Amino acid sequence: TLEVIENIRMDFYPLRSRSMRKAPGSGIYDTQANRGSVFLGTSHDTPAFAVDAIAQWWLQEGCQRYPTASELFILADGGGSNGSRCRAWKKALQDTICTPLGLKVTVSHYPPGTSKWNPIEHRLFSQISRNWAGEPLTDIDKALNFIRTTTTKTGLVVTAQLIAENYDKGTRITDPEMLQLNLVPHDTLGRWNYTLHPKQNVN
Repeated sequence: TLEVIENIRMDFYPLRSRSMRKAPGSGIYDTQANRGSVFLGTSHDTPAFAVDAIAQWWLQEGCQRYPTASELFILADGGGSNGSRCRAWKKALQDTICTPLGLKVTVSHYPPGTSKWNPIEHRLFSQISRNWAGEPLTDIDKALNFIRTTTTKTGLVVTAQLIAENYDKGTRITDPEMLQLNLVPHDTLGRWNYTLHPKQNVN
């Protein structure tokens, strides 16, 4: 039997203050466990950064919490670095998660104007915002501490860490590269719903 992780939601959460430049952030909320994981960066908000965050979450938490899982189900925004039209997002999922980790990844994107209703906004990011309300985010360490100390009466636990890699913006994925992806659009709204499978016999 396959254990499928449902409703793992990946999204970006930009941090802004007068004294700290914008720090890209990628958040993952596991609705089954009521646990959040936030990864902050020092570089750029890119698809590679988002996918690296998911991969790190899986290796550090996901595979231990769901040892028999072979598939991830990710709810994502319709635009931005993890958008439905973003080729680099899909290629990074294939090259960083699906094939190396042997996981099938199904992605469903929220239609325009609907992502504000997703679980991560109400159950994770809103709680983080409430925890640091009124506090200037003067440095990364302070932001990480506020994220890690976010809790709720329902038992929310949040981890946070820094990804100090450098990510280049503007990566272009060609048509031939897209054809190499093991990507299957769904019959219903295939532009927003698709599954990536691990490639077999990769040398």
